[in-house]
Amino acid sequence: MKRILLLCAILNMFFGGCVSRVEDRVKIIFDTDLGPDYDDVGALAFLHAMADSGKVEILATVSSNKHELVAPSIEIINSYFNRSEIPIGGPKNGGAALGSSQHWADSIVAKYPHKIGSTSQAPDAVDVYRKILSGQPDRSVTIITVGFLTNLGNLLNSLPDDNSPLSGKELVQKKVKKLVSMAGRFPKGREFNIYIDSTASKSVFENWPGEVIFTGFEIGWEIRTGLRLIKSPAQNSPVKDVFRISIPLSAEDKNGRMSWDETAVLIGVYGTEGFFDTRRGTILVNSDGSNGWKDDPSGKQSYVIQKMPVAEMARFIEDRMMHIPVYRPPAP
Repeated sequence: MKRILLLCAILNMFFGGCVSRVEDRVKIIFDTDLGPDYDDVGALAFLHAMADSGKVEILATVSSNKHELVAPSIEIINSYFNRSEIPIGGPKNGGAALGSSQHWADSIVAKYPHKIGSTSQAPDAVDVYRKILSGQPDRSVTIITVGFLTNLGNLLNSLPDDNSPLSGKELVQKKVKKLVSMAGRFPKGREFNIYIDSTASKSVFENWPGEVIFTGFEIGWEIRTGLRLIKSPAQNSPVKDVFRISIPLSAEDKNGRMSWDETAVLIGVYGTEGFFDTRRGTILVNSDGSNGWKDDPSGKQSYVIQKMPVAEMARFIEDRMMHIPVYRPPAP
């Protein structure tokens, strides 16, 4: 008991609270393209820090990117945080295959052990979604997507199966509390995640049956992280390795990497209050991958507007990215 209380005190110092009741944890499925950019790695580290703090239960980590190094990279990061048991899925129907131009993915795959040899060996992401969602309480799951909308498009179009007698859309409506999406520019523009699979993006955002919160390109662009991380004393950390390899390769990263995906995790865990203002309405996805916005105070969708000072938010995020894993003894 003394050890538990001490751990709670430490976690309260760094994360703002120790959640002891499992039912109070935010249940999250994390959907990532992990490769074309490396802020996904920071976002996944943030998420694991929140799981160690007791605020989050990570239900699954799925790839929306067919590149063969994505699933192994996800597994390596999950294992670093002592959660190798988390289900991992990959797209089997459609989707882009985009790698890391800085070669961080092949670097960590060569350095750290992993069981999944390639993304194509991972289970179907839609099957992972359906299996996980069907076993959760109604309206309890938060989906955070920081990549292409391929998996969610396939999920909405999925048919009843052995996991659930419900269609994909019915399953989402029954089990998902909200979707947090790093996608779009607001109030209008063109952004990478929507553009890469614009067909799926348009379908998802026009047919999603519940609440959607967008953190747009303009938000993460201002928030720079990673410099303190690469100077940290962490040893044998794939998270540190990724930023250490990548930041020096781009002049635009001299003040740290843009933190698009980390803001989605922040919202999924903490909500928007105190961090962002919000504007309600409906996203309008165009066939060329650009988007607009229609204001509607009663709309189910909203995008965020920066409220917390950027430097303060960057420190808040990077503190969590720098988290050293908490040892968890194996289950009996």
